[in-house]
Amino acid sequence: MPASAAIYGCQGLELLEDERAFFRAVQPFGFILFARNCGSPEQIRTLCRALRDTVDNPSAPILIDQEGGRVARLKAPEWRPRPPARRLGVMYETDPAGAREAAFLCARLIAHELHDLGINVDCAPVLDVPSEGAHDIIGDRAFSLDPAVVIELGRASMEGFLDGGVLPVIKHIPGHGRAEADSHEALPHVRASAEELSAHDFVPFRSLSHAPFAMTAHVVYEALDAQRPATTSAKIIRDIIRGEIGFDGFLMSDDVSMKALSGPIGARAKAALLAGCDGVLHCNGQMDEMREIADVVPPLSGKALRRAEAALAHLMVPEAFDVVGAEAKFIQMVGVAA
Repeated sequence: MPASAAIYGCQGLELLEDERAFFRAVQPFGFILFARNCGSPEQIRTLCRALRDTVDNPSAPILIDQEGGRVARLKAPEWRPRPPARRLGVMYETDPAGAREAAFLCARLIAHELHDLGINVDCAPVLDVPSEGAHDIIGDRAFSLDPAVVIELGRASMEGFLDGGVLPVIKHIPGHGRAEADSHEALPHVRASAEELSAHDFVPFRSLSHAPFAMTAHVVYEALDAQRPATTSAKIIRDIIRGEIGFDGFLMSDDVSMKALSGPIGARAKAALLAGCDGVLHCNGQMDEMREIADVVPPLSGKALRRAEAALAHLMVPEAFDVVGAEAKFIQMVGVAA
């Protein structure tokens, strides 16, 4: 049975029987873990195995948001905290080569931890370019206010993830940095001109458009589509994300249960797919919502299936890695995360 164009969360530390039956029936493309799903390393390994046992793909994507800084689902003391991306951007101002190496090491160390657990996709790096006065939902999650620095450190991070057997997800395409609201709570509007967006916000995504996965922004760009956020805008996905930016990887929505979107959850999912997203992300694990989405989400086919297969083809078995040496070097270069 072909995988459906959806990525779902689950409720807790163990897979419930109704979740197991649901996933077997609908065969989602992948899954996503949150802090509520993460206890001990062995518990996460067991959960990952249980999730993959419900679908036909033994390498099914299992995602997590492990950026470092304030966005990290895996917490100390079991897992080492990592600094926010902005610390690497500050380092770049005086030591560009060192910052690039540190960004690679940071991603490589995160990938080592994730791969050990059975997690093979990290929703990072953030390629958004914040603007002065914007909401701090992005803030220090972004490497820099300079697109050129975001490109350099974003590329190094992507290489570190891939080297560690974990697929990166660039986000939030085509750019969340100017948003004046938190899209978890409200629908942000961006009033910059198309020229400003193209010359600034889109630049990192255009330069790193070869990424296997990208996640959309629930943001209205008034100069591009005054009615719909990027996630549900066929114009933005066709003309900007696929066109101007040139991204041809697997495009997933940001979480469709976020308050930036309105209407029934199934209608949100359908709108994202009709606009051109390859897959829908739904994170809260609520069974009634997942069933509603499953009713409208088709199997992956055509270009979406090709992109899904191409993205997973980037998975590699990591080569031998001196974790202790890399950790010591990273701490020497950057310090410990506060």
